Amino acid sequence: MSNALYRLSTANQYDIALRNIGQRQTSLSNLQENLTSGKRVVRASDDPVAAAQAERAITRMSRNETDLRALDMQRNTMALAESTLGEAGDAMQAFRELVVSAGNGTHTQTERDAIAQQLMSLRDQIMSYANRKDSNGLPLFQALGSAQSPFAGAAPTLNFAGLPGQHASGNTQIAKVLDGEAAWMSVPTGNGVFEVSLGAANTGKAWADVGQVTNPSALTGNDYSITFSVVGGVTTYDVVNTTTATPVLSGQPYTTPTTIAFDGMSLKITGAPNNGDSFDIAPSQQTNVFQVLENAISTIQNGGNIDGSTDYGSLTHGITRGLTELDSSMNRLQSSRGLAGDLLNRADRIEGEMDIRGVQLEDDRSRAEDLDMIKGISDFQNQQVGYEAALKSYAQVQQLSLFKFI
Repeated sequence: MSNALYRLSTANQYDIALRNIGQRQTSLSNLQENLTSGKRVVRASDDPVAAAQAERAITRMSRNETDLRALDMQRNTMALAESTLGEAGDAMQAFRELVVSAGNGTHTQTERDAIAQQLMSLRDQIMSYANRKDSNGLPLFQALGSAQSPFAGAAPTLNFAGLPGQHASGNTQIAKVLDGEAAWMSVPTGNGVFEVSLGAANTGKAWADVGQVTNPSALTGNDYSITFSVVGGVTTYDVVNTTTATPVLSGQPYTTPTTIAFDGMSLKITGAPNNGDSFDIAPSQQTNVFQVLENAISTIQNGGNIDGSTDYGSLTHGITRGLTELDSSMNRLQSSRGLAGDLLNRADRIEGEMDIRGVQLEDDRSRAEDLDMIKGISDFQNQQVGYEAALKSYAQVQQLSLFKFI
């Protein structure tokens, strides 16, 4: 084993010591910056992979927060739509109660006219609900798009000025408006399958209920006419399929009330028809809430005869049909309100999922760039001790010189 003698100049020794001290000072400064910011990755150069992961997490968090704000706006609008449908339902119920009251046989036509005035006020109120707007001035029932007032025209001929349909909901959003056409315009006439109307030339005091389906498979979808004959004080009726001009029932005796059944349908006729009076039966058609309200008002206003007496046949028939169609209208509004409630529940679920996603994204960002404070403090203290030792040793070695011992 050979012995080697190495000679190191004093200047070189000082340079190495200063360089080490500078490196320790730089490391200490970096650790102090990490502690101050609370991050392990302050610049992308510290850890490019972790910096990219943190940036992706921050971008997704920003998008998640934007979706949450949009969802909150959609929920507020839908809550207003649901509340509006509730108010409309209450107004419809008040309207129905007044219609029932108008059918009271003790009322005079003057009293019914007063009731009709109240009904018209409720009708206008319900129309205002249909065109209500949100805080941004957009209609609540504009469906897939409509004008500023989805329901245009004058009562009762209001039309839906828009594109029918319901916006779909997604994973981060709900529909912010409802389909006004489905809520307000899709009301079946009569009992929903067929409708019964008084003959235009009727002079008697007979009326019919809305009827019912007794055998769905026997329904033909044709038009029918029930015509009464009064000869020698005996009343009979004939039923004719007017679509095919085919007799269905002939010369049937009539006594009040009588239930008439044919081709899967039945209806009860009450009262005293005159000779030639008739009832027309036709398949149910689509009408709207506003037409139903107007028909009920018209029935009550026109319930009197020229001589001042009450036309109970026309009045009772109109009120009976009107109440049925009012119930159908209220069911449509209630269905739309139920849809609004489902959307609000969905918004709550989406918000919960997005809150969880936000926590997960924050956790991803934290793992990528945040500093473990306990480890950071420990590293800082160790580096500080090392830096102080380097300074002290340099100061001591700097005092050594060969010339001091010569």
